[in-house]
Amino acid sequence: MIRIVIADDQRLMRDGLHTMIGLTEDMEVVGLAETGAKAVELVALHRPDLVLMDIQMPEMDGIVATKRIREQYPDTEVLILTTYAEDNYIIDALVYGAKGFLLKDLPGETIMTAIRDTMAGSLLMPPAIAAKLASRLNFLSSTAPAPPHASNSLRTASVLDAYAFTDREKDIIIRMAEGKSNREIASELFISEGTIRNYISIIYNKIGVNDRLKAVTLLREWLQRDS
Repeated sequence: MIRIVIADDQRLMRDGLHTMIGLTEDMEVVGLAETGAKAVELVALHRPDLVLMDIQMPEMDGIVATKRIREQYPDTEVLILTTYAEDNYIIDALVYGAKGFLLKDLPGETIMTAIRDTMAGSLLMPPAIAAKLASRLNFLSSTAPAPPHASNSLRTASVLDAYAFTDREKDIIIRMAEGKSNREIASELFISEGTIRNYISIIYNKIGVNDRLKAVTLLREWLQRDS
């Protein structure tokens, strides 16, 4: 059972997430907070597995609250709830230990999957935020001197990593870029075609396309850039 604290100053958002999570068998909400300070208090009281953390809240914002929670209760993960894709928010949240970001307008099923992926160790990064982060990291790498003997792969952020693809998704992406069919990919990875289709749907969602040709073209470009 994944135990969750929801921190958001909008009651409608808190209640909506509470209702969705309450309908999910493997999750439960153990606390609701309208401020960052209250979120820290609830983590101290309940020691949840995860906090869904809004950024802009009164008394203490979500970035500061994330920092305090990760410092004091490192076993509790934090996912940032946001409508923003601001560079400073992204960098600060990651530096302070957030495991990723959730855009507030995502479908409920996607949010539930993201929570499970986070608890399984994935870094969650919606396409809009991943693109901002990749741009920011590339800017920093181009303006800062590289360490002695640093390889090119260390100087530039991997685009695939910026989009938070799992290892399995990367395996499928490589084979998609090679022009292989779902059946061929399923055979090579020893999983069903239905599972492959589900993974490809997730990949499409992360990169913001719904067409295989567009996806393959984009993925080939990224793989060449990362090579």
